[in-house]
Amino acid sequence: MKRKLVSAEEAVALIRPGDTITTSGFVGNGVPEHLLAALEARFIETGAPGGLSLIFAAGQGDGKDRGLNRLGHEGLLKRVIGGHWGLIPKVAKLALEGRIEGWNLPQGVISHMFRDIAAGRPATISHVGLETFVDPRQSGGRVHPDPAEEMVELLEIGGWTWLAYRLFPIDVALLRGTTADEAGNITMEHEALVLDNLAQAMAARNSGGMVIVQVERIAAAHSLNPRAVVIPAPLVDAVVLAPPGHHMQTYATQYSPAFAQVIRAPQGALPPMALDARKIIARRAAFELPVNGIVNLGIGMPEGVAAVAGEEGLLDHLTLTTEPGVVGGQPASGLDFGAAVNVEALIHQNQQFDFYDGGGLDMACLGLAEVDAAGNVNVSRFGPKLAGAGGFINISQNARSLVFAGTLTAGGLDVEVADGVLRIHAEGRSRKFIPAVEQITFSGARAGRQGRPVLYVTERAVFELTPDGVALREVAPGLEVERDVIAQMDFRPIVEAVTEMDFRIFRPEPMEIRRDLLHLDLDDRITLNAEEKRLYINFEKMRIRSAEDIAQVRARVEALCAPLGAPVDVIVTYDGFRVEDDLAEAYGRMVAELQARFYRNVTRYSGSAFTRMKLGRILPGPLERPHLFRQDGAA
Repeated sequence: MKRKLVSAEEAVALIRPGDTITTSGFVGNGVPEHLLAALEARFIETGAPGGLSLIFAAGQGDGKDRGLNRLGHEGLLKRVIGGHWGLIPKVAKLALEGRIEGWNLPQGVISHMFRDIAAGRPATISHVGLETFVDPRQSGGRVHPDPAEEMVELLEIGGWTWLAYRLFPIDVALLRGTTADEAGNITMEHEALVLDNLAQAMAARNSGGMVIVQVERIAAAHSLNPRAVVIPAPLVDAVVLAPPGHHMQTYATQYSPAFAQVIRAPQGALPPMALDARKIIARRAAFELPVNGIVNLGIGMPEGVAAVAGEEGLLDHLTLTTEPGVVGGQPASGLDFGAAVNVEALIHQNQQFDFYDGGGLDMACLGLAEVDAAGNVNVSRFGPKLAGAGGFINISQNARSLVFAGTLTAGGLDVEVADGVLRIHAEGRSRKFIPAVEQITFSGARAGRQGRPVLYVTERAVFELTPDGVALREVAPGLEVERDVIAQMDFRPIVEAVTEMDFRIFRPEPMEIRRDLLHLDLDDRITLNAEEKRLYINFEKMRIRSAEDIAQVRARVEALCAPLGAPVDVIVTYDGFRVEDDLAEAYGRMVAELQARFYRNVTRYSGSAFTRMKLGRILPGPLERPHLFRQDGAA
C-alpha cells in the first residue's frame, strides 16, 4: 500500500500531455472531485498536462464549478466525447466555440464502449442513435462542425443498418470508491451507485494505462469482503485518500445511509411536491404507469413522477429504474438525482443499458424541450446551449411506450391551480412546440413505423403521436383549446375529440389513481340494469396493460351476465381507451367470446377516429362516432 497510496498531487502528476482520460460519476454521484481539483490546480499552476482527451458517459457536474467543469480551461483539453453536457457548461462552451473537438454520443453507448475497449473490440456496434443527430447521415454526434474525424459509421449486417462507434485506448481512469485495503482492493459501500467503475478500470488497464481511485478510508490488507470488492487490486495503480469536502455522496448530500441502502427510508421520507405546473405534469404522466411494469424516469421534469407514485401508493406495484443502475425504490431529484431510496438492486450502468437497449422497459418518462409537427423531440441542443443527450436516445428508442413531459412554453411561465382549474397568469417567452426541432434526439418517424405509443404531456394539454402527426387529445379544465393551447404553438396539431384532463390532477388531495391502474374500479365501470337487460361499459381512459387486466374484465362481465340466463344489450364507450399492441389480439378474442355468449345488440362509441381505426381491427362490429355517456356510464 505504501507504493499505491499517494497524494492527489502525486497522482495527477502521472498524467502526461496528450493522454486520454476517463472519469466516473453521474451528476454528483461518485465523481472523483479531489482528483479533478488536483488536476485543475496542476494545470493552472504549471500549464501541464495539456491536450488531454476526455471520455465520459453520464454528466458529472453541478452546472457551475464542480465536477468536469474543473477541466474547462483552454489548453487543458483537446477533445471531449461525452453523453450529457448540460451540467458542465465550462467544457460545453469550449466545444461550442470550436476551441476543443467535441462529440455528443448516447450515454449508454459510451458506457458500452468502456466494456468493448476492455475486451479489445474494434468498435461498439449498436442500433442506438439511428435517425437521430448521432447518425452520420445527420451530424454524426459532432458538437461543432470543425472536427473532420468520424466517430460514428454506418454498418450493414444481415440486411440491417447499425452504427459502429469507433474505439481507442484509455491512458488514465480517474475513479472513486469508499474503502481501499492496503493491497488496493476497492469497495463502494457508501456510494449511491456503482456506475461503470469496473469497466473503466479494465479498459484503462487493458489499454496499458493507469487506474487512480480516490477513497474516503483505508483498511488492512485483505480485510474486505471479496463480494464487496468492485475494483480488484490488480487493476489499481494508485489510491488517493480524499477529504470529506471532496468526497460528498452527492453534490447535495454529504452522506445518507438511505442512499447507501444501509437503512430503508420510511414512507414519505421524500417531501411531497407543491401543486404547481411540475406536479400537474407528473400527475398526468403517472396515469400512464404500467402496473407490474418496469419504468425509467429521466432527469428534470420526469423526476416528479416518482414522488407522485410514492404519494399514490404505487411504488409496490411497479419497478422504477434510472439509467446509472438503480432498480426499484424511489429515485431522488435535483443534485441528488441518480441516488434512490429503498432500492431492490444496484447494478452496473453498462448492464442497465443492456437491459434498456434490448427493450426491457415497459415505459419511459422523459423530458421535452422542443417538439415538432412530426413528433420529433429535441433535448440536446439549443443554439448556444449544449445540453447533450445523456441516456435519452437509448431509452427513447427502446422503451415500449413513451411519455415526454414538459411545459408548453418556457421562460417566465406563471400558472396557478385554483378551485380545480388551471389559470395562466403569464405565458413563457419561448414556445416548445415548433415547426422543426433544431436537433433530432428522438425520431417521431422511427417510433411511428414501430407503432410505439407516444404521449407528450404538458401542464395544460396532452398530445399523442399518430400516423399523421401530433394530435391534441386532452386540455386542462378552465382553458380554451384555441386560445390557451393552439395559439401558443408554432404548428397546428391534429384536433379531434379533445377531452378534459382528469379533474383529480388539479385537486390538492391524493388522486387515488391506484384504483384506476389496478382496475379496482371495474365494479363502477361495468354495470347492469337487470330489468332492461342492458349492460353499460365505460372504458373511458382505461388502459389494458396485461393479460390479468383482460381476465378481470372477462370475470366482471361473466359475474353480471351469466346469472341472467338471457342475452343483454350492451353500450360501451371507448374514449381515451388504450390496449397494448401485444395484447390487442387477446383482447379482441375475449370480446368476441363474451359477445357470442351474452350479448344481443352491441353499440360501441368513440369520438376519436384513431381509436375507432385501431379498435375496429380487433373488435367484432363497428365503433360509432357520437359519445353518449357521462363518466359514470349512465345513459
